[in-house]
Amino acid sequence: MRPVSNQESSIRNELVDGVGGVCFVPSVMERWRELQEFQARPDDTLIATFPKAGTSWAIEMVDVVRRGGDISGCLQIPSMMRAPFLELNPPPPFPSGQLHNQPSPRLIKTHLPFHLLPPSFVDQNCKMVYVARNAKDTAVSYFHFHRMNKKLPEPGDWNQFFDSFLTGQVAWGSWFDHVTGWWKEKNNHRILYLFFEDIKEVRESKKLDREAVDRIIEHTSFKNMKQNPMTNFSLLPANIFDQSVSPFMRKGEVGDWKNMFTVAQNERFEKEYRQLMSDRGPSFRMEL
Repeated sequence: MRPVSNQESSIRNELVDGVGGVCFVPSVMERWRELQEFQARPDDTLIATFPKAGTSWAIEMVDVVRRGGDISGCLQIPSMMRAPFLELNPPPPFPSGQLHNQPSPRLIKTHLPFHLLPPSFVDQNCKMVYVARNAKDTAVSYFHFHRMNKKLPEPGDWNQFFDSFLTGQVAWGSWFDHVTGWWKEKNNHRILYLFFEDIKEVRESKKLDREAVDRIIEHTSFKNMKQNPMTNFSLLPANIFDQSVSPFMRKGEVGDWKNMFTVAQNERFEKEYRQLMSDRGPSFRMEL
């Protein structure tokens, strides 16, 4: 595996216009045709979210449930290798091509809006798990993620990023379009649509024995995942994820937005939210 120089990794990407007005980092668009021709398998499970909506949490829960509550494999293999990122090859030192070479059944991660998914996921009737997080907490978490992720554009200060988020000028596009697009399709395909806030409150399964459930709850607690190098992305060098700026696993709370939003921003957000989300689908809790 070829190491990445500090100079290579310190150059931040600028967003490019993608398909249908959705912005992406350049590496996604460079392989767009290949992405759309991706061949899903009938036993694939797709974990889909808008960025910073609980993706790693969902991956860990689904993976350990698939393993019957056995967490040993989850403690030995990084989550980015257990659930490869569909539209992005992992950065070095992790090898690319994992997804194509992975044996079935595969667990796959994506941030794509539903209408931009490779058609094979629908054609193969794949299971899909979508996790939606309230927009305010998502915006704050995404801002801090931009600060530490050297492959994303400079976010500017919070006020600048707030404007970009609200207008959908961030990677993977508009939060509003993303959550409603998946919501509209949830009854047409094998989509389990979950809310981050609900998972924070209820995390049990009647299909597993009590001991397995307890192991899953303990293993996927935010505290444990933040300390686990297989899930906290600490294996990535600082010239890709600079966790001294902001940890990848930051807080994982509901309502942290209140520490960032000004009164004026909240009023503007609420006005925009009512206009964009009226009669469009899911209802979100901004605090517990």
